[in-house]
Amino acid sequence: MYRDCSVGVVIPAYNEEGFVGDVIAEMPAYVDRLYVIDDQSTDDTWNEICEAATADRDARTDTAGYERTAGQRYASGEEGYAGVATDGGTSALASRAQVHDPIGRVVPIQHRENLGAGGAIKTGYLAAREDGVDATVTVDADGQMDLSQMPRLLDPIVEGQADYTKGNRLLSAEYREAMPRFRFVGNTILTFLTKVASGYWKTMDPQNGYTAISKEALESVALEELYEYYGYCNDLLVKLNVEDMAVADVAMPAVYGDEESSITYSEYIPKVSTMLLRNFFWRLKTKYLALDFHPLAFFYLFGAATAGVGVFAGLWTLIIALSQLSVPFLESVASVLVFALGVSLLLFAMVFDMAQSEHLEAQVY
Repeated sequence: MYRDCSVGVVIPAYNEEGFVGDVIAEMPAYVDRLYVIDDQSTDDTWNEICEAATADRDARTDTAGYERTAGQRYASGEEGYAGVATDGGTSALASRAQVHDPIGRVVPIQHRENLGAGGAIKTGYLAAREDGVDATVTVDADGQMDLSQMPRLLDPIVEGQADYTKGNRLLSAEYREAMPRFRFVGNTILTFLTKVASGYWKTMDPQNGYTAISKEALESVALEELYEYYGYCNDLLVKLNVEDMAVADVAMPAVYGDEESSITYSEYIPKVSTMLLRNFFWRLKTKYLALDFHPLAFFYLFGAATAGVGVFAGLWTLIIALSQLSVPFLESVASVLVFALGVSLLLFAMVFDMAQSEHLEAQVY
């Protein structure tokens, strides 16, 4: 338990032999449950998970006062903790994973097929939701996250200041300098796209997988519909905004070790960008038209349409100018004015959007 709140940690693992065992071994003592998901690894990841879980259980059993920790209460179903079903999981989990009997505080889970990082996080979230965990943290299995920083993610949730917290490697100049240049550029682009799509305009570093989410937030979002590719964290932010959940960015250093990223950026960026565009329109429709009404949705739509007309008119004017070797003055001015009007409408929409979510955002240095 952490400050009287139960804590679960979701650890997605795909071919993390040599890394995942260390992550389990170094997990803080206050963590009650570790949901370690083997995403159909082709190496010895599964055996390493089981061996590390056994070693963790034996080490904690030898510790004075462990007899009735929160982790064991989970396993026995005491104090309202129903616990996930074993040997197949709950109905929500059965089709995607096999949930094995807990080994101490570790719940080993095997995917029936490879579902990717987002799919593994989704599986862990489903298990944590079934357990009724007060706060659920996500930690990568490659050892690139500083586990000593976990309380900084948990404190805003425990204190009721945030429903979702995430690490941010861009808040501090020192942390930004530690990030490889190609990652920084890609991160900056996706940060802007995620701001527009999610409505959390102060949020940065949306790709950071070191996060914590409250029980209330986990129960409010449609987990079954969570995006299962690497953009799951961006998708979750959009869903949280529609539910008016408070989000906090926590300054966090990055740890870059020997593990190599499995992300193929030529595939990753187009996929995530397309998902964010869909989510943007879904958020406008759901939050500002279906659940409530706000004119910013029309400012966004009319602004984009008007700017598009301006661009089309400008290109048409350019074609005419090249074919006739003269510049049609009135047409040129008109296209520029139309484009400027469209951009102005979009800026108005963004200002309204920022105001709507400003009270839901915080930054922790």
